[in-house]
Amino acid sequence: MHMTDRGLLALVRHEGIVPGPYLDVKNVWTFGIGHTASAGPPDPTGMPRGMPVDLDAGIREAFRLFRSDIVAYEAEVLRAVTVPLEPHEFDALVSFHYNTGGIAKASLTRHLNAGNRAATAQGFMGWLRPAAIRTRREAERDLFRDGRYPTGTIPVWSVDRNGRVDFSRPIRRMTESQALALLRPMSPPAPPTVPLPVPTQPSAAPSWWQRLMEFFTGKATS
Repeated sequence: MHMTDRGLLALVRHEGIVPGPYLDVKNVWTFGIGHTASAGPPDPTGMPRGMPVDLDAGIREAFRLFRSDIVAYEAEVLRAVTVPLEPHEFDALVSFHYNTGGIAKASLTRHLNAGNRAATAQGFMGWLRPAAIRTRREAERDLFRDGRYPTGTIPVWSVDRNGRVDFSRPIRRMTESQALALLRPMSPPAPPTVPLPVPTQPSAAPSWWQRLMEFFTGKATS
C-alpha cells in the first residue's frame, strides 16, 4: 500500500519545502521536505549552507529525497497497523509518522488495531509538541476520520547560512500539478527502435532444364 497523490500533496504542504539545510523546531538539521540524517544520507549537517545557486535544482533534490524517504515510513506504518485501512486513513497515518516517528508506540495505533476508530482519530491530538503543530494534527485527524484533504499551493521557503528559515513570505508557491510532476516523475522514454533489415532469400540454383535452355538459346535465365 502506498500513499495517494492527494496524501503526498497534503504531507508536502504540511512540511513545506526548504531547498537548503535548516534547523527545525527541535534544532535538528533538516533539508528539503523534512529530510534528516535519521532517514539516511545525505546528512544535512554536511550540505552547503544557505540557498542553492540553482533554485529549481534544489527543489528537485528536495523531492528526490522525499520520494526515497517516504517508502520507509509507509512500510513502518504497515508493520505497526494490523487492520485493513482505507487510503485516506493510511495517508493520515503516514503523515503523522513522518512528523513524529511514533507510529509503533502511539496509543492511536493500539486503538486502531483494536478496532476503535473514534479513539484513533482523537489520538492524533495527543501529540501536540510543539504547540504550533496543532493545526497539522487537526488536519491529520480530519483526514483520517472524514477523508478531508487540504488543498492549495505549496510554499517554498528561503533559509540563511545559519539554518534560519524566513517564514515571513514564501519565495515561491508551487501548484499541485507542479508538485505532482516532481512526486511522480515519468519514466524516461524508451530509445527509438531501429527496424532490422528483412533478410532476403537466396536465389535457388538454376535447374538442369534452365541450364539446357541457356545452352541452346545463349541466354542466361534468372
